[in-house]
Amino acid sequence: MQILKSIKAQLVIYLAGLAVFLAIQDQSFIFLFTIGYTVFSAVCVESVIFYFKTKTFKWPSSAAITGLIIGYVLSGDQAWWKLLGACVLAVSSKYLIRFQKKHVFNPAAFGILLATILFGASTQWKGTYAWYILLPAGIYFAQRIGKLKIVISYFLVSLALFGIQAITQRIPLSHIFGYLSYFYIFVMIIEPKTSPAKPAVQIIFGAGIALLIFILTERGVGFDVELFSLLIFNAAAIFLNKAVTQKGAVQ
Repeated sequence: MQILKSIKAQLVIYLAGLAVFLAIQDQSFIFLFTIGYTVFSAVCVESVIFYFKTKTFKWPSSAAITGLIIGYVLSGDQAWWKLLGACVLAVSSKYLIRFQKKHVFNPAAFGILLATILFGASTQWKGTYAWYILLPAGIYFAQRIGKLKIVISYFLVSLALFGIQAITQRIPLSHIFGYLSYFYIFVMIIEPKTSPAKPAVQIIFGAGIALLIFILTERGVGFDVELFSLLIFNAAAIFLNKAVTQKGAVQ
């Protein structure tokens, strides 16, 4: 089918299938309810916004992906309005915070982080350590959308920093791989529209996120350092792209 050739459709099917697998594995079917609720909420919010802008209805596949991510990251055992609030904040950010007709921040990361700050929502990062699924599938998606350099630079910097830390603290180096959030790496930081396209900027982007996460983690900050670091570099990517473009023009 033609629709299955779409990377967005493949990602929706993949994340939905993974959710079913995790729910069966953990016998936690409230997780599936949460996923269904956040997808429905995100799709409805974006459909309404799109209707008011164009007076037509459209199936917003990107909103379905946003809802899936929110369902994975936020805990399902909290008030329904916190989940809804995260979806509203996530989708709205695409239309309210823009630069050169493109949204700046990863919508799901923006909605989740603000929900934790404004509403006291809690996170669970469901399945983030299921590396045996996320790793091969993530490499496939990163390759398809041309974001593999982000993943590689993130991994190398993370392994170097946590490797040095492990050596100094006499921790087995194999434990480093347990520090990594594979869902975050292979689903969130490579989001096509809010991550850089230029190879040089991709390397800086991935490495910078890893470095900032390490620094903030070591300082023991009280918010989600992964979401915060991603949003910081979403914004920084605008200036990094501009700097690389200007350098190329001068040369």
